[in-house]
Amino acid sequence: MSDTSNVTHGAANSMATGSSAGTATTATATATTAAASGDDVILALENVSKYFGKVIALSGVTLRLKRGEVHCLLGDNGAGKSTLIKTLAGVHQPSSGQYLVDGKPVLFESPKDALDLGIATVYQDLALVPLLSVARNFFMGREPQKKLFGFLNVMDLETSATTARDKLAEMGIHVRDPHQPIGTMSGGEKQCLAIARAIHFGARVLILDEPTAALGVKQSFNVLKLIHKARAKGISVIFITHNVHHAYPIGDSFTLLNRGKSLGTFTKETISKDEVLDMMAGGAEMQKMIGELEGATI
Repeated sequence: MSDTSNVTHGAANSMATGSSAGTATTATATATTAAASGDDVILALENVSKYFGKVIALSGVTLRLKRGEVHCLLGDNGAGKSTLIKTLAGVHQPSSGQYLVDGKPVLFESPKDALDLGIATVYQDLALVPLLSVARNFFMGREPQKKLFGFLNVMDLETSATTARDKLAEMGIHVRDPHQPIGTMSGGEKQCLAIARAIHFGARVLILDEPTAALGVKQSFNVLKLIHKARAKGISVIFITHNVHHAYPIGDSFTLLNRGKSLGTFTKETISKDEVLDMMAGGAEMQKMIGELEGATI
């Protein structure tokens, strides 16, 4: 653990049960926690809030990620997903509540502290340089080196190319030439490269920020397959999205956010895709609005 992490003994408590609204009555009845022992939870937020001045971005959010599971974080724009991502990644510090890794409270002062514990975040911009090669982007900032003239450190281009090609192939991504500019790759291929890069450099937890946004059906499917492969390797994944149709097939558990608050955490066995859609649409609030519109006189 990094020097900046504040570690004390303790394990995560039971996750607060969420309740749904409106027509998702089954979900309300079956909202459940990830009933796991402390040893089974790799990462947890306990009653976390985040304030920016008088603005409440997160309010009492609890989330638990089991080892080797895909946990989907769902919510519309303005739900608090971005703030939660940055809190998990070490960009923001919680205003209140606890952040635990391996059952121990931590206080990250920078994203590097999170990376040191194997928590890697892949943002929508992917942190890629279009004019650099696939191999250079794969190793950006962590390039393998060799000696030139016996004393000058330079990037080992062949080792970089071979490693990048092999590691990407392991994840089902076949690159024609690792020296080609990454700008020649499709959006889905770039997304997969960013994920494969995080896995190669030792990520135990992958936080994926809208990885299928703006991708076509086939490209989205390839990204979802890569998430499945990451889970098969024992890597825990937090999949942030507003697309239930992408989240539900791959997810093991689901946390729904609305206006900075958690609507609850559910396992796939306890909530259907239609119930998730209903909760995200507002449930009872939406039914009330529909009723008002139907009764309106224009």
